[in-house]
Amino acid sequence: MLSRFMIACMRLVGRLPLAWVRALGWLLGRVLRAAARSRWKVAQTNLALCFPAMPAAERDALTGRLFTVFAQTWLDRAWLWHADAATVARRVRLQGALHEFDGDAPVILFCPHFVGLDAAATVIALQVRRTFTSIYTTQADPVVDEWVRRGRLRFGAVRLFERNVGVRDIVASLRAGNALYLLPDMNFGREGSLFVPFFGVRAATLPSLSRFARLGRAKVVPVLPRLTADGYVVDVLPAWEHFPTDDLEADTLRMNRCLEEYIATMPEQYFWVHKRFKTRPEGEPPVY
Repeated sequence: MLSRFMIACMRLVGRLPLAWVRALGWLLGRVLRAAARSRWKVAQTNLALCFPAMPAAERDALTGRLFTVFAQTWLDRAWLWHADAATVARRVRLQGALHEFDGDAPVILFCPHFVGLDAAATVIALQVRRTFTSIYTTQADPVVDEWVRRGRLRFGAVRLFERNVGVRDIVASLRAGNALYLLPDMNFGREGSLFVPFFGVRAATLPSLSRFARLGRAKVVPVLPRLTADGYVVDVLPAWEHFPTDDLEADTLRMNRCLEEYIATMPEQYFWVHKRFKTRPEGEPPVY
């Protein structure tokens, strides 16, 4: 019942002017600062590890801005998933190396966990005439799961792979000319991960970007969504050159270093509330 009420509220929020939605997001962000103290501490720990020279006051301010944009982008799903296509196209601008989508050559969209990731996925599906796939984690609540699926499948030709699907199916989809929307920059545990530096801290990192690119014979195109006052700007960067290589660890390190550069342009919009360093190298103590 609570889930259906929440979704009904989101439908109503989706009809509001964007300025009102953002104001509600600002208020929700203030509430989250007090109510989600555990996530506040996670963000603070991540920032302290990644930016050890950052003064505590600056770290507090950055965390506060993160909670604001996190809440605002969460509420933005109200119109991303319920407003008409014209509204979405007006509020989300897709720009950059759009020629990378031309043709049917295999392509992997590297979209790190910036808070606007759903805006990027929505506008690309809306405006680019290709079939897109992504790896999807089923939500525990079936009502919420159906809502999220409908939201992410509403425009264009999109297919969601369950997280337990075999590599073979994803690779076959890539080779068939379908673009893969991949978000490999989170901690998925020790199995299959490599420990490579992320802002100088060894982090368990999936080498899936390099592996899928090599097996699928695909180019890697970074996609960076940025929250703005009037919606979003989604920048499509040129495909990486000389990627992948035969060195899985070197490729994964390159991914993390590129991600560091992207984060530096909008540090408050990265998903610092995730326990990125939960899985530790053997012999190293927990940090959370």
